[in-house]
Amino acid sequence: MQGLGGVLQTAVQMMLELDDSLLEIIVLSLRVSLTATVLAAVSGFLLGAVLAVWRFPGRGSILVLLNALMGLPPVVVGLMVYLLLSRAGPLGNLGLLFSESAMIIAQWLLVTPLIAALTQQIVADLMLEYREQLLSLGTSRWTMLQTLLWEGRFSLLTVMLAGFGRAISEVGAVLIVGGNIMHHTRVMTTAIALETSKGNLTIALALGMVLIALACLVNAAVAFSKAYAERAYG
Repeated sequence: MQGLGGVLQTAVQMMLELDDSLLEIIVLSLRVSLTATVLAAVSGFLLGAVLAVWRFPGRGSILVLLNALMGLPPVVVGLMVYLLLSRAGPLGNLGLLFSESAMIIAQWLLVTPLIAALTQQIVADLMLEYREQLLSLGTSRWTMLQTLLWEGRFSLLTVMLAGFGRAISEVGAVLIVGGNIMHHTRVMTTAIALETSKGNLTIALALGMVLIALACLVNAAVAFSKAYAERAYG
């Protein structure tokens, strides 16, 4: 049996040589998580900004629900999407279960509450700062919403990166709705779980190092955006 040092060396070699099986899983993971994050950003930014700018009946309940959904276990999201997309479900005729689209939907539902809740807080803070100025200019609510989103763009970029971090590291939901099918729905997290259970630590370790590298890149991007914002606005 290969020792830990040998496993690590082989895993690093696979990464450096861009092993085809490894690259296929990485590309699929990035495609799914980036697509889900972009969709979650579009819907989450809009929902969060609307909740910050408008006052309407039921707003408080929606905010409480959003905060609760931020901590929703991924397996519960996966179960909900599975029930919706299964043959007996209301969307079963679309045939999306165990597909890339199903994984995108699951991650989108998982990440949107996080982005929406954080966006609401950011825009609400900006609203307190700029409210009098915007009202004195006769700004409409919709224009106010767009202005505040633009003013908070660097903070919102950080929120989006946090959403991507949660999406790319998620395993429960995509395992349930994707099925972890080789060459079809096998992403990094599900592949790590499978290969570890099989004792194939080389691939599991290589994919784990890729995830760590992505986490470092996301954190570096967050730090860079904060530093840039501080230099731009003093």
